[in-house]
Amino acid sequence: MPLTKAKKADLVTRYEEGLAAAPHAFVLGYQGITVPQVTELRAKVRESGGHYEVVKNTLVLRAIEGKPLGEVKDIFQGTVAVAYCNDDAVGLAKALTEFAKDAPMVEFKAGMVEGKVIEAGQIKDIASLPSREELLAKLLFLLQSPVSRMVRGLAALPRRFVVAMDQVAQKKS
Repeated sequence: MPLTKAKKADLVTRYEEGLAAAPHAFVLGYQGITVPQVTELRAKVRESGGHYEVVKNTLVLRAIEGKPLGEVKDIFQGTVAVAYCNDDAVGLAKALTEFAKDAPMVEFKAGMVEGKVIEAGQIKDIASLPSREELLAKLLFLLQSPVSRMVRGLAALPRRFVVAMDQVAQKKS
């Protein structure tokens, strides 16, 4: 069943509002993937806070024209899907690479992180980075460490004073 002009216009609008406006996007080839696998992939992408969209190449090219993702317009050939998000590129990349381990027919074509185009091989590098939560926990630990050392040092002063006074008392008696 062919798409009508109205449906095509709706798709272009949806692509413009979704993946063309997103700061993080990963373009995938999915030739030979089964429906249950696609369902599992969509669930993993959704869990990571992203969206997964199988795109019509001619329509997505209209939507990304003049946008950062438009720099990789040559890869929109054949069966193409785009996973995109607004917040956590690392979480999305982890979900995609984890799925790709079990489904070798999923092929990374290119990506975009913070509006900058990246090559397909860099997606696995991004997935190996610590998550945002891990980085925040490490930062909090580093900020908290000097304060906790100072508190321990201040708490030790009265104890040292009491020990010194006890030693003086033992020496005099």
